[in-house]
Amino acid sequence: MKENLLGLTSQQMIDAFVAKGETKYRGKQVFSWIYQKHVLDFDAMSDVSKSFRAILKEEYCLDLPKIFKRQDASDGTIKLLLEMSDGAKVETVLMRYNYGNAICVSSQVGCNMSCAFCASGLLRKERNLTSAEMIGELLVMNSILAEEMENVSHIVVMGTGEPFDNYDNVMNFIRIANDQNGLSIGARHITVSTCGLVDGIRKYADEGIQINLAISLHAPNDELRKKLMPIAKAYPLDQLMDAVHYYEEHAGRRVTFEYIMLSGVNDTIECADQLAALIRGTCAYVNLIPFNPVKEKDFARSSNNATRAFWDRLMKLGVNTTIRKEFGTDIDAACGQLRVKYQNQGGQK
Repeated sequence: MKENLLGLTSQQMIDAFVAKGETKYRGKQVFSWIYQKHVLDFDAMSDVSKSFRAILKEEYCLDLPKIFKRQDASDGTIKLLLEMSDGAKVETVLMRYNYGNAICVSSQVGCNMSCAFCASGLLRKERNLTSAEMIGELLVMNSILAEEMENVSHIVVMGTGEPFDNYDNVMNFIRIANDQNGLSIGARHITVSTCGLVDGIRKYADEGIQINLAISLHAPNDELRKKLMPIAKAYPLDQLMDAVHYYEEHAGRRVTFEYIMLSGVNDTIECADQLAALIRGTCAYVNLIPFNPVKEKDFARSSNNATRAFWDRLMKLGVNTTIRKEFGTDIDAACGQLRVKYQNQGGQK
């Protein structure tokens, strides 16, 4: 089976080609053809020798996922159900902000985290995505944006899957996207979101990069969090907060806590008080997320008044808090929902 070059960082590509007797320059040259000149055809790499192009064609590929289904929302949001080479399907979403185009990237086929409110967990994890497949998500979206003379400017690894459960592939993907000779997306324009894998947070803190970190918190105490997020049984809040402090100290970056607003569940003023107490002493801020209803889940979104009261309470307690802008409300907005719908209609993967 041919190796997909899209999964190799610049250094990995250089090392692979040097091992075949080529110069370091050859790796830089091919990397530039792919990411700066947007060429995915070896034959079109005109200044690469014919003999090495023959080797490239024999041993490597530059395959992208196929668009299996596309949904366009009235606000410009684009949701894609992409099909990988083995038939596995994952979602990726484009969200348009006034500061640029952000893509929400999936890191796994399915998810084993089983968060009570999440559509992604309705379909169990089949496998990890490779770094090539994640880069493919981005390149496919860039090909759509090219029709508008635009491109992806921001990345959130916040789609289906737990990124730190696929650590090495996710980090390879980030390095390729961030490489100034690759897609050249700034480190501070990239965010990785975890549901709270403590070992992954600590490892990430030691990477020495300026990539942002978001943590899906969704509850201010262990009792409630264990009901909403099974991962809390393995990593209680005291361990999670220790990892947050470690991250702030070693990475020099602040954390964003994602907090989905569930009516009558975690949206009380008492919860706001507990949340403020929990994160006191950190530099973190909170992002309140309006819940996108999932028919298979027995939760309702908090009212606008409840969300605003929660926000107001946190702000008065000195917690920097935002309310996430909603996208794609007229399509299958919840993460994983489009794939679940396809599966329930008789899809095989």
